[in-house]
Amino acid sequence: MNVVLCVGNSMMGDDAAGIMLYEMLQKAPLPNWQAINGGSMPENQVHIIRQLKPECVVIVDATEMDLPAGEIRIIDKALIADMFIMSTHNLPLNFLIEQLEQEINVVHFIGIQPDIVSFMFPMTPCVKQGVVQIYDALKNWQNGPHFSSL
Repeated sequence: MNVVLCVGNSMMGDDAAGIMLYEMLQKAPLPNWQAINGGSMPENQVHIIRQLKPECVVIVDATEMDLPAGEIRIIDKALIADMFIMSTHNLPLNFLIEQLEQEINVVHFIGIQPDIVSFMFPMTPCVKQGVVQIYDALKNWQNGPHFSSL
């Protein structure tokens, strides 16, 4: 069994990308995947993920990467602390990943480039399409994600 930790804030435009993925996985669950809504405080879900003892955890969040909106990248953990990542979260995601790696062998962070992150703005079509691409990648998962790396 694998876990998708969906991160974001549904009231902040494209920052809701992770939450949209969570909602998609609730409506149409995928075999071998458990979705967890991490909201804007994903670190509060670490104990739940540890109890599930997944083989793999995939964290999905809107991430400022200086790419065109909707672009998706697998972000290396070593880069997370060094690069500026737009975040509405309490703790940097590299700390969350390090916590998870204490007990889980495979942790991937997938970022989707937002366009507009502003209070009460709707999610843009290009980011919505990116979320669908991530859902499809989970559906066809074999030996890890197949997005470009950053």
